[in-house]
Amino acid sequence: MCAAWPVGVASAAPPPAPQLAIRPVDEVGLSRLLAAKRGKVVLLSFWGTWCQPCVQEFPGLVRLSRKYGPRGLDVISVSVDDSASLRSAVLPFVRKQRPGFPVLIRHAKDDEAFINRVDRNWTGALPALFLFDKAGRKRTSFIGETALATVERAVGKLLAENPAAHRPTKAR
Repeated sequence: MCAAWPVGVASAAPPPAPQLAIRPVDEVGLSRLLAAKRGKVVLLSFWGTWCQPCVQEFPGLVRLSRKYGPRGLDVISVSVDDSASLRSAVLPFVRKQRPGFPVLIRHAKDDEAFINRVDRNWTGALPALFLFDKAGRKRTSFIGETALATVERAVGKLLAENPAAHRPTKAR
């Protein structure tokens, strides 16, 4: 597990990389993006290029997105790298990975407010994955190194769920 971020076929050539647009996101923008994804299972990933477990986890997220995207999984990736390292570290890493899902970069005036908006119990440790159901509720989090098979099982369960299964019922 990385510490919390600093506060302040086979032989065929891959297709050319699409133009990358890594947009900044603050806590309000992230909340809006998650709200717009209702109806889909969302895997929200926080990572940094300086975090070796994050770098090792990223290709697995790309595979999950390709495997489960057609079934309703949306992966959203948020780099917590300093914006000064966007060109030198984040863009080269993302170009190499070819994720096929949105990659954002944290742009928060208050890192603690950003972290608390995601999960009040999260310390900011990386890598961090948060899994949201089709109704937009956070259902599971994975903090630190997590086996891809564990994440995949959780994704599969949520994709198989009827979104009405977890709606609160009104008392009579």
